[in-house]
Amino acid sequence: MYISDLIEDFLEHLEIENGRSKRTAENYRLYLERFLEIASEILNKDDIKASDIDKEVLRKYRLKLNRYGSENGGDDLKTITQAYHLIALRGFFKYLSRREIKSLDPSLIELPHVVRKQVTFLHYDEVEDMLEQIDLSTESGLRDRAIIELLYSGGLRVSELVGLNRDSINLVKREFVVRGKGSKDRPIFISETCADRVADYLDARTDSLPALFLNNSRNLQAVDTSGDYRRMTARSVERIVEKYAKLAGITKKVTPHTLRHSFATDLLMNGADIRAVQSMLGHADISTTQIYTHVTDAHLKEVHEKFHSETK
Repeated sequence: MYISDLIEDFLEHLEIENGRSKRTAENYRLYLERFLEIASEILNKDDIKASDIDKEVLRKYRLKLNRYGSENGGDDLKTITQAYHLIALRGFFKYLSRREIKSLDPSLIELPHVVRKQVTFLHYDEVEDMLEQIDLSTESGLRDRAIIELLYSGGLRVSELVGLNRDSINLVKREFVVRGKGSKDRPIFISETCADRVADYLDARTDSLPALFLNNSRNLQAVDTSGDYRRMTARSVERIVEKYAKLAGITKKVTPHTLRHSFATDLLMNGADIRAVQSMLGHADISTTQIYTHVTDAHLKEVHEKFHSETK
C-alpha cells in the first residue's frame, strides 16, 4: 500500500479511535506530508510504499530534516520541532505495525534530546502584588481580578478559561470539570477566595449572557444575537495579565501560562505529590510535569535543614 493512502487512514484513526483533536490531526498531517516529500526526494520516486522505508531512508530523512530550513531558504527547524516530526512518524509506523503492514520498525525512531526552556513562575507575593494593582470599583476590575485568581488557583490553560460559561463552574463546591487537550476531562479545584472573587464579578453583571468572562464590546449585538461575540478571547486575557504584571513592577515576561506554572510550582513547593500535580494539570505524561521539579530544588535545602538530624 502507498504511504499517501496510509497517512489518510492513520489520521482518521487518530480522530475517530484515539479521540485526538482536529488540531493534533492537522499537525500530524503537516509532519507526515513533510516526511513523504523528503522520502520521495531520497528515493527519487513519487509513489512510495511502506515497505520502501528502511533504516537508511530514516537516516537520510533525519539529516534532511535537520537541514530543512536552510535548504529551503528559511530558518532551520528547532530541535523540539524536529522531535514533533519524529513523534508523528513513530506513531504512524506503530499504527502500520498493528495493522501488520510491512514497514519500518517504529522502535528504530529515536527522538533527539531536547533541552527544555527554564520554567518562569511567580512567587505568591508577586501574584499578590499583581492583584493589588486592580481597581475593584469597576466591573472590568472585578473581572480582571477573577481571571487572575482563577488562572492561579485552578491552574487553567487560557483556552480553558475563555471557554467557560456561567454554568460551567460550581462556586459553592469550588470544583468543576474542564475539557482540556485531547478532549480529556479533568477536575479543577479553586480556593474560597477565588470563588468569592468570581461571584463578585458575576454579581456586578447586569446581562444574562452565558460566557463566564466578557469583553467590553457592545456594538456587535445585531451581528450575533447569541452573545458569544462578547466572550473574552485568549489574547485579551494575555493583555490583562501583562498589564498588571507591569503595574506590579515585575520585570520578567508574565503570561497566563506563567500563572499555570506558578500554580504547579506552589503545589510542589508545599509538598504536593507530583502524580497529583500531573492530574491537576491534565498532563498525559509524567515527564511533562517533571519540568517543574528542578524549579523546586531550592526548596529541598530548606526541607533537609528542617528534617534531617545533624550528627554531634
